[in-house]
Amino acid sequence: MDRKYVLVINPGSTSTKVAIYHGEVEVESHKIEHSRDELEKYTKVSDQYEYRLNLIHAWLEKKNIHRKSLKAVVGRGGLLRPIPGGTYLVTDRMVEDLKLGVGGEHAANLGGVLARGIGDEENISSYIVDPVSVDEFEEVARISGLNLIERKSLIHALNIKAVARRRAEELKRDLKDLNFIVAHLGGGISIAPVQGGCMMDVNNASEMGPFSPERTGSLPVGDLVKMCYSGEYSFEDMKKKIKGKGGLMSYLGTVDAREVENRIILGDEYAKLIYDAMIYQIGKEIGAVATVLKGKVDNIILTGGLAYSEYLAEGLKEMVSFIAHIIVYPGEDEMGALNKGVLRVISNEVKPKIYEDEVMV
Repeated sequence: MDRKYVLVINPGSTSTKVAIYHGEVEVESHKIEHSRDELEKYTKVSDQYEYRLNLIHAWLEKKNIHRKSLKAVVGRGGLLRPIPGGTYLVTDRMVEDLKLGVGGEHAANLGGVLARGIGDEENISSYIVDPVSVDEFEEVARISGLNLIERKSLIHALNIKAVARRRAEELKRDLKDLNFIVAHLGGGISIAPVQGGCMMDVNNASEMGPFSPERTGSLPVGDLVKMCYSGEYSFEDMKKKIKGKGGLMSYLGTVDAREVENRIILGDEYAKLIYDAMIYQIGKEIGAVATVLKGKVDNIILTGGLAYSEYLAEGLKEMVSFIAHIIVYPGEDEMGALNKGVLRVISNEVKPKIYEDEVMV
């Protein structure tokens, strides 16, 4: 049987997205939903492997997609050790680190493991592309201000890299010759200066930078320390306040930006103040990272779910369009980006990277 398809696997906290591609064309896709009751049976994320693998097999059989027709499998990159961006072969060491959760427990850790499982079954290569742990920082960007803490690169790397490549293709220029500021705007917000395709710096979307629909971003550290030692909140309470119950959720009781904008239309001045404050902080962060590129910015790119908002995009244009022309690519095509990462290897445009050779620590 002709091996012509790429299988893409993107595990989330309560779902597993799967898709089949023929070249750049999506042939089939599906979102396999997982109930919380089902997932609660498993102690660790890695324990869900067989459960999710069987569901993927069942979907392939239902769609009459023979595994013998697959030429490669790619999974969402998880929380690995710091590595440069690129397309990576899934190796034994990578699988071990994903199962151990060296960078933390996250459903995305299953992406590479599931890809390797199916790849090994069919004797084909398995890959991940631009995981969250991509680290292309300059050394000066790692210094935090306290010698016990280092700034880390945890970033929406897959989408940021994908839209930078997309813009370079539209401009018909080599990405290596371009400087972009890319703002991934979603439940978490990552704003990165991208020089020659490398993400030189970024706010850690879970705990720094602008607040987002569900995260606090940077906070006044003195007041935060007082809260931690007030006796009113546990460690778990504080983690949830910073990620999950922060941002718009903290002020307005929702993470849905569309709902907030509807409130603004109906005359809710407090909702407008909070939403404008989020836009203000995003704009301020974009302005800050422009200094990393010394003001030499070809485009500012807005992407992610919040980029669908004309209100937000227009607010940011008012603040930062003096820096560079703004391009808006709303949403994020993670499945397509994963597939393209594999196609670059299959077409010999790039060589696959080996995790063991690239790990920084």
